[in-house]
Amino acid sequence: MIKNIWSQLVLLSACFSVTANDIKHTTMDWQLNTINKKVSLRGSAISNNTLWVSGSDNTVYISNDNGKTWLDRSVKSDIKTGFRDIAVFNDNTAIVMGIGSGIQSTLFKTLDAGKTWEKLYQNQDKKGFFDSIAFWDENNGLLMGDPVDGFYVIKRTQDGGKTWSRISQNNIPKMLENESAFAASGNTLIVGDNGNAWFTTGGLSASVYSSHDFGNTWHREAVPLHQETPTSGGYALALNSQKQLFVMGGDYLKRDKKYNNLASLKENKWSKVNTGGHGLRTAMTCIKNKCLTTGKLSSDISFDNGINWQLLNSKSKQGFYTLASNKSLILAAGADGSIGIIEFTD
Repeated sequence: MIKNIWSQLVLLSACFSVTANDIKHTTMDWQLNTINKKVSLRGSAISNNTLWVSGSDNTVYISNDNGKTWLDRSVKSDIKTGFRDIAVFNDNTAIVMGIGSGIQSTLFKTLDAGKTWEKLYQNQDKKGFFDSIAFWDENNGLLMGDPVDGFYVIKRTQDGGKTWSRISQNNIPKMLENESAFAASGNTLIVGDNGNAWFTTGGLSASVYSSHDFGNTWHREAVPLHQETPTSGGYALALNSQKQLFVMGGDYLKRDKKYNNLASLKENKWSKVNTGGHGLRTAMTCIKNKCLTTGKLSSDISFDNGINWQLLNSKSKQGFYTLASNKSLILAAGADGSIGIIEFTD
C-alpha cells in the first residue's frame, strides 16, 4: 500500500549542495525528515533511482525523489522482526534481513519495489541469529550469523537466496573467547571485487575476518579498535573509493566516550585512524574523496579518502545508525525514524 506521508514528515533543516572548492569552509547540514518516530531504522541502500531504508517492526520505506517523500513498503507477515540489513539489486528487486533468535531471523524478497514480499529463507536453528547479508550480484551472496557450535555461521547462496549452504567449520577460525558479533547497521559483513569478503567482530577482542574466494575460506586478523568490554569492538566495515578497507566501532553502552573508533588496512597492515574519537561509529560511506562515518550521536567527515577526519560541522548535530550513497547523495537513517540527506556537487 502506497501512502503519501509527506504531511507526517518533520523538516528540521534545509539541504543544500556544496562544491569541492568550498566544502571545507562550509557548514554542511542534513535535510532531516522523520518517517515514523516509533521505528528504529538500521538498514539503508540506494539502487539506480530509489532510496531504501529498513528497520524495526517489519519496516521498509522507499523514496523515488531523493528523499523528499517516502512510501511505506513494510512487510506484512506473521513474523515480527527488525530488518537490520537490506540488499538491493535494482529499483524493483531487494532482499531484507530480519534478526532475532530462531525463526525471527528471516529473509524476505520483493520484485516490485516492495509492493509485495515473499518469504525467501528462514532460520530453523533455535540458536541461530542473522547478523548481515551481502551480495556480489543478484545470484551470489553471503549471510553471516552468530556462532553456533563455536564457529560463526557463514552461508553462501548462488541462486539469489533461495538456498544457502553453510561454509565448512574447517574453513573458518574458531571464535575467540569473549568474542561476539553485532547486527548493528547492515555493514558487519561486506563484499568487494573478485570474490573478496570481510566481516568484523568485537567483544574483548576486535577482529576482521577475510575471504578471497567468495567466502569459501577465511582467516582472522586483530584490529586496533576499542575492545575493553563485551559490547565493544568492530561494528561495521566499508571500502573507500580507492577500494581501501576500513573497520569502525566502539561500544554501544558508551556511545559518547572518547576511544579509537576507526582503523584502515594499508599494505596488508591494520593501523589506527585518528578521527578525534567521537564515540561509537556504525557506518561509513564515500563519494569520490569525501567519506562520512556516523553513529547515533554524531558524524565525522573526511576530504581525503579517509586519511584525515573532523567532526561534521552540522547545525543539527545529528547522528545515525546506517549510511548509503550513490555518485552524489548520501542517505542516512537512524533512531526514531530519522532520515538525513546530504547532496554534493563537483
